Amino acid sequence: MPTEQLPERPDGVRRLENVVIRFAGDSGDGMQLTGDRFGAQAAAVGNDVATLPNYPAEIRAPSGTVAGVSSYQLHIADHDITTPGDQPDVLIAMNPAALRANVTELRPGGVIILDTDAFTVMGLEKAGYDVDPLTDGSLDAYQTFAVNLTEFASAAVADHNLKRKDAARTKNMYALGLVSWMFSQSIDDTIEYLRKRFAAKPDVMNANIAALRAGWYYGETTEAFANVYEVKPAPLPAGTYRHMKGNKGIAYGLVAAAHQAGMPLFLGAYPITPASEVLHELSVLASNDVRSFQAEDEIAAIGAAIGGSYAGMLGVTVTSGPGMALKSEAIGLAVIMELPLVIVNVQRGGPSTGLPTKTEQSDLLQALYGRHGEAPLPVIATRSPADGFDSAMEAARIALAYRTPVILLSDSYIANGSEPWRVPELDELPDIGIELATEPNAVDEAGNPVFLPYARDPATLARPLAIPGTPGLTHRIGGLEKADLTGAVSYDPDNHDLMIRTRQSKIDGVDVPLLEVDDPSGPPGSGADVLVIGWGSTWGPIGAACRQVRAQGLKVAQAHLRHLAPLPANLASLLSEYHTVLVPEMNLGQLAGHLRRETLIDTVGYNQTRGMPFRVSELASVITRVIQGIADDDTPEKAVGAKVVGDVTARLAAAKSGGTA
Repeated sequence: MPTEQLPERPDGVRRLENVVIRFAGDSGDGMQLTGDRFGAQAAAVGNDVATLPNYPAEIRAPSGTVAGVSSYQLHIADHDITTPGDQPDVLIAMNPAALRANVTELRPGGVIILDTDAFTVMGLEKAGYDVDPLTDGSLDAYQTFAVNLTEFASAAVADHNLKRKDAARTKNMYALGLVSWMFSQSIDDTIEYLRKRFAAKPDVMNANIAALRAGWYYGETTEAFANVYEVKPAPLPAGTYRHMKGNKGIAYGLVAAAHQAGMPLFLGAYPITPASEVLHELSVLASNDVRSFQAEDEIAAIGAAIGGSYAGMLGVTVTSGPGMALKSEAIGLAVIMELPLVIVNVQRGGPSTGLPTKTEQSDLLQALYGRHGEAPLPVIATRSPADGFDSAMEAARIALAYRTPVILLSDSYIANGSEPWRVPELDELPDIGIELATEPNAVDEAGNPVFLPYARDPATLARPLAIPGTPGLTHRIGGLEKADLTGAVSYDPDNHDLMIRTRQSKIDGVDVPLLEVDDPSGPPGSGADVLVIGWGSTWGPIGAACRQVRAQGLKVAQAHLRHLAPLPANLASLLSEYHTVLVPEMNLGQLAGHLRRETLIDTVGYNQTRGMPFRVSELASVITRVIQGIADDDTPEKAVGAKVVGDVTARLAAAKSGGTA
């Protein structure tokens, strides 16, 4: 258990400020469902929750092996948290492979709950164990509870007409019941969830509920578990909350945006990990004026979305990095046609197929520059699962107001993670509606009314939108360059230069909020010497790391970019106020290079491409070394560089020489 233990309750229950729990097992053991349900239960009682699902890319990963292990980590707390935690305090391991893959990350003194049914000779061999870890003393540093979860679950569902294999599969619900008891959580919400999910399969429904309850009662009646714990609710602002995953947050934000715009929502998408869930969520919302179309490929998907925008709907397409590559030509088409379009890129490890179920921030330059010709467009990034809703609203606002495609960047960590989300009241949402053209906006030389499709709004440079078929508003748009005002096909060099510069000026003029800096030590330039700036999902780890550093008495400022193109107008002036700007990224320095290009200010990068989010303790150590490097009159590059590149440099040198590091 974590060290932050509060006074024991009179009934013997130990109070905790926070705890990190990890469920781990084979890909078919239901660990994602189990973790998600535990998180939903915690959110229901008011805990703050942050989660980290982690699973292999293979549809049928090798059973019983370390490569086939799937896990789900949750951080629950009685206060505001922003990350799923660095190390688990509790590990539930459904087989030897799950233990082997995760035990080294468990906090010393932490709790291990093992399913002994899988600890057979074959099971140990498949996991790579030469000796049974239950007998060789390797687990002595932990509180280990060996329970035959599979056998107990099978016995609990013996009367529910399940085959032996199906009965054994309820062990995840048995484990959930046991851990729910251990942390004083009600299982009522999960029982209701199971009733809805398996309503068409009453035997499966009743068996899972029986296993869940049996796990709870086992914890209640056995004497093996000496301690029961409780994490009190967090002091969240008043309101109605939902346990929100990142992909669902984006989906709901898009629906809300279309509603506030007074338009139907049209989604054209092709399934791709980890973005498919947005398609799944929107496909069941037809009653909310949502049209979803699963296309035969990525190119058809964005083509359909562009058609939806042309027809007067809020057009959306959703994909990941490989799909973005395929969509690039059509994105350019939307740019030159100046149609509102929201393009969601849920990033994953690349290149190519890469690490399709792991996280990365390596598509920033693709989003900024990955089109041929001068094809500028706004780029924004969501920072957390709950923020997906607001980010989607913002992307739609910009797309509609400025008649432009907008790229919204998320990533696998955000997409599959979850946290509490306060459901906004309808009157809290912005009105982002636009007026469609309904009548001619000019007259020709003969005095006849005409429609000029490129007669721009002087404030935004946005062109008017007319739904095809509107009487009197015949016009032409398409991939060929058009003449200013009239929209006639034009090969005139001066006109092309004008249209290129006009489209760029329109994007440069997008209304972007000024960047805010979190610097408790004082105004920029008077307090901290170091500013840590990030984008996307690094928001949580950076924020938590800055808290740790400040708790040590050191001064550090933090800023986070939502708008990446165009950048906030005050960015350069803010960056110049600090001695050192540190940029942690899950890539090899893409934001750092972008900042250098746009502001001419050098930064210090801290970069990883491990497929996992940053650890808070790691970032806190880096920030501390940068601050101390300044104090010691050393260069920040040296302060950070030793740890950042040391291991990689050694391995690269060994590879070149044909040896091993």
